[in-house]
Amino acid sequence: MPLTMNRDVFITCAVTGGGATQDRSPHVPRSPEQIADSAIAAAKAGAAIVHCHVRDPETGKASRDLKLYRELTDRIRASDTDVVLNLTAGMGGDMVFGDPESPLPLNEDASDMVGASERVAHVLECQPEICTLDCGTMNFAEADYVMTNTPGMLQAMGQMMTEAGAKPEIEAFDTGHLWYAKQLVKDGILEKDALVQLCMGVPWGAPNDMNTFMAMVNNVPDDWNWSAFSLGRDQMPYVAASVLAGGNVRVGLEDNLMLDRGVLAENHQLVTRAREIIERLGARIMTPADVRDKLRLTKRAPR
Repeated sequence: MPLTMNRDVFITCAVTGGGATQDRSPHVPRSPEQIADSAIAAAKAGAAIVHCHVRDPETGKASRDLKLYRELTDRIRASDTDVVLNLTAGMGGDMVFGDPESPLPLNEDASDMVGASERVAHVLECQPEICTLDCGTMNFAEADYVMTNTPGMLQAMGQMMTEAGAKPEIEAFDTGHLWYAKQLVKDGILEKDALVQLCMGVPWGAPNDMNTFMAMVNNVPDDWNWSAFSLGRDQMPYVAASVLAGGNVRVGLEDNLMLDRGVLAENHQLVTRAREIIERLGARIMTPADVRDKLRLTKRAPR
């Protein structure tokens, strides 16, 4: 299959994530102010979209606190820098079992399982243009942890997101997630021109190799928009791979903490490096306004 390079590319910056990276780098932002400042700097460097989680400002641990989301989005919107807001909706589906001989009851201190309405409450409150929809259940690297997203939960969350006017970004960690996303479109839960993020190399989803990557790419319908990322040292190679395969790119501290060997990165530096790669390939960097036109997004104010 010949390469169909993307000549107009948007960059998403995944600013902080929800993983336990807060003590591995001083550049991982914790408070709403720090996350907003980092997102704004990334936008100034060329990111058209910022994908944001929130964290407890004291501990740095992932949070679903509505007040933190509201402060974060208010700060970004109050700045003089335009950017498309993309909020996670991946929190609230964390199931941690007991040991293999006694899996139940669940580890209540580590588990975080809530209903669909609570998982999207911040989306309804803050009115982002995009929010993520992790399109399947998956084992992660931890022995007894499962990211839980049942078909019923995805139908309910996807419907709420669509009705709220936020465009769901399908997070596909394996080919089966793309398969089910197509069913959500067929069922009318998601709009036909869906948006998908191909998440490569996340244990234990799609392995980080080019054969699997192209299998994922070839399973994305022609009328969908897509981008991709990989973790750690493979973040920048996947910038090039995604553009060459016809897609868009995601970088940021959620997926990679390093700029070079032994050099901790900041978000705006990762965006700058991605931009350099994209432009050297001969592609153009899309602006937030370009992205809104392409994805049919409406910039909105919160309720």
